[in-house]
Amino acid sequence: MNLVKKISIFFIAVSFLFASCEAYNNSNKTQRAAVIGGVAGGILGAILGNNVGSGGNSELGAVLGTVVGGAAGAIIGNQMDKQAKQIQEEIPGAEVKRVDDGIVVTFDENSGVTFAVNKAILTDEAKTLLNKLVNILREYPDTNVLIAGHTDSTGSDALNMALSEKRAKAVTAYFENAGLASSRFTTKWYGETQPAYDNSTPEGRAKNRRVNIAIVPNEKMKEAAKQQAGQ
Repeated sequence: MNLVKKISIFFIAVSFLFASCEAYNNSNKTQRAAVIGGVAGGILGAILGNNVGSGGNSELGAVLGTVVGGAAGAIIGNQMDKQAKQIQEEIPGAEVKRVDDGIVVTFDENSGVTFAVNKAILTDEAKTLLNKLVNILREYPDTNVLIAGHTDSTGSDALNMALSEKRAKAVTAYFENAGLASSRFTTKWYGETQPAYDNSTPEGRAKNRRVNIAIVPNEKMKEAAKQQAGQ
């Protein structure tokens, strides 16, 4: 192959790479599910899903680790898009992120899901908001749920770890007492070890006192999507 042809092929390959990146960035979550699952989902899941203590990404890692590719991934993505939209509409104070096959919902002090000071007792406002999420989870039964509790850096490491455990378990217990199957839930707690914001500011500390809820498709949903897609 002569030099001119080699150079031409190189530029075509580079152009295709940038076009693919732009198409990915402009795609929606449903479209991305098909791409990520087939190409990079396993890699991202291995990097983040197995590093529960890395940075603030443990919940995102759990979601990435569930990615299904191809047409089945697009089917799951469409279902999760609808669920995420419903959560955003009914609980506008919560931060809702669609991550590949899953949804990560973050409740901090600004969202209304709060506890009594230094305690794991849910306030009445928190219960009202969680009731809305209970109804949505009941409407979409083929999902599993990871609940993770966090604190800010105020207080001792031991106190914060214990407090985050109690608060995460309090949220899980609330869901289970509302009639949701306990088999759907996994509960984790991290104390102050995974800050999402700067603990040196009051605003950052308020956001770090949070509970993350990651919602992912269970095996029943995955198998149904694969059958529908003919995979």
